[in-house]
Amino acid sequence: MNIRFRLQLSHLNIIALLVLFNNSVSAQDFMTNPYGRNTASLNGNWQVVVDWYNRGEHLGIAQDKKITKPTDFIEYSFSNQTLKVPGDWNSQDPHLFMYEGSVWYKKEFNATRKEGKRTFLYFGAVNYIAEVYLNGKKLGSHEGGFTPFQFEITNTLKDGTNNLIVRVNGERKEDYIPAMNYDWWNYGGITRDVSLIETTATFIEDYFIQLKKGSATEIEAWVKVNGDGKSKKVTLSIPAVGINKILETDSSGYAKTSLNASLQLWTPTVPKLYDITLSTDEETVKEKIGFRSIEVKGLDILLNGKPIFLKGVNFHEEISKDKRRAVSEADARQLLQSAKDLGCNFIRTAHYPQSERLVKMADEMGLMIWEEIPVWQGIQFGNPIILAKAENMLREMIRRDKNRASIIIWSISNETAPAADRDRVLTNMAAACRSLDPTRLVSSAFNHVKMEGNETIINDTLARQLDVFGINRYMGWYAHWPAKPGTMTFKSDFNKPMIMSEFGGESKYGNHGSADSAGLWNEEYQEQLYKDNIMMFKNIPFLRGVCPWVLYDFRSPTRLNAENQDGWNRKGLLSDKGDKKKAWYVLKAFYDSLK
Repeated sequence: MNIRFRLQLSHLNIIALLVLFNNSVSAQDFMTNPYGRNTASLNGNWQVVVDWYNRGEHLGIAQDKKITKPTDFIEYSFSNQTLKVPGDWNSQDPHLFMYEGSVWYKKEFNATRKEGKRTFLYFGAVNYIAEVYLNGKKLGSHEGGFTPFQFEITNTLKDGTNNLIVRVNGERKEDYIPAMNYDWWNYGGITRDVSLIETTATFIEDYFIQLKKGSATEIEAWVKVNGDGKSKKVTLSIPAVGINKILETDSSGYAKTSLNASLQLWTPTVPKLYDITLSTDEETVKEKIGFRSIEVKGLDILLNGKPIFLKGVNFHEEISKDKRRAVSEADARQLLQSAKDLGCNFIRTAHYPQSERLVKMADEMGLMIWEEIPVWQGIQFGNPIILAKAENMLREMIRRDKNRASIIIWSISNETAPAADRDRVLTNMAAACRSLDPTRLVSSAFNHVKMEGNETIINDTLARQLDVFGINRYMGWYAHWPAKPGTMTFKSDFNKPMIMSEFGGESKYGNHGSADSAGLWNEEYQEQLYKDNIMMFKNIPFLRGVCPWVLYDFRSPTRLNAENQDGWNRKGLLSDKGDKKKAWYVLKAFYDSLK
């Protein structure tokens, strides 16, 4: 791994500290692999105060004032109203169905301080801004709804009862990422696990263990310890291949090494994972890691040195039948198994990092992943803080998932319009991505192309900054086919592989009718649309993957066709209830034919 990852783009961190959260204290870099450590869950029912007009700070909710005498006047209370964590507030209380303001969460927990131990408060994700208080003291803030953050609470923790309060704000704003208008539901709340993590005084904070780019046998590894005693011996053990290597960290707590091993490489058909431990004389961290290489050569995507076609699907982190954010292991398995049932070897977790639980499960199930940050339409690329925010989200995504074999593509944006500011920001982000992780592919999905008759010309110069580019083209939806599908051709100004990162059309399950344009919104039209797109794919010589939009119908307030949408995007191959539409069988047959 390039040592530049260790530096973590420190200049960007400084910028982020200056601009994020109106100069409040930002959350700390989170430790890698919280699930492999000594943790205690704070999930469950939390008391809440819904702060409709953002008056809670003025009223002192963070200090959780108590009535001590009859003359005390306190104009709020954490009473009997509760919300489940993890979870979104929109689906748990009908009054909050479309709410996007602030909610104050409260959790009391018991703890015992231990000599020589440190305690951290870890959040899997909070949408969108979190301000965290423990025992009346503000720990700090975090912006971004889909990546983890943590705070050390060793010196704030009390023996006995502790009072944790989190103000969550789910508003949309022009200088947020994503910005004001996006095509999915804005689920607010503490949407992923909350944990207490206990460590030793000096602990293994971060590590990277993956194949060196282009190699099938050489493992590159580094480890970073945190604490006063940073010069530490760390043992890296992979028993199945006889590795038991001692790394000695330097004064900054960092050590790196390279190792040769005869490995069974991770593939979608045989997703081999190795048991790995990192240990010091004080602690042990356990992991399961797969080893594979991913590269581009000419027009081909190479997995372990062999060309592969990516048979994919997009989906949101949503359980549509329950109209809620996906939060559990069962939820993750439902989404991934639905993709496997379709014949996929690849998924695009659009348009944001989904849960760490889901990504680890994809490792186990053999699904490759395009993982993306929510730089979506309408981003203010001319705003100087946008680059800092976007690169901070990119850094947090990569920090969390850099050891996952399933992740083959980091994506920096979706459907952004070519412009000088946009090109500058995304060029910088592509460079930052490679600096953070040079082992994976960098991509973006864009939808601005040039049409000349029956030819689609891909000329967005952003492609020069990418290893593989994604194209979102809704042929036959939003606009008529410019020519017969079988005569459509594609031309690229770039000698790079392409993924059809979105295509499709809407149908409401159970609607039946004509397969021609007179039959919009019915299953037969969507079915024919898929057949036509598959016919067109044969005329794209540089196509190396397809990823239709979308696996399940999902909720979207921007979808205003009352008869057919009513607040739902109906492009799903599966209905919100999980029913298979006719187009599902078309794509399943196509993927099966590619074996």
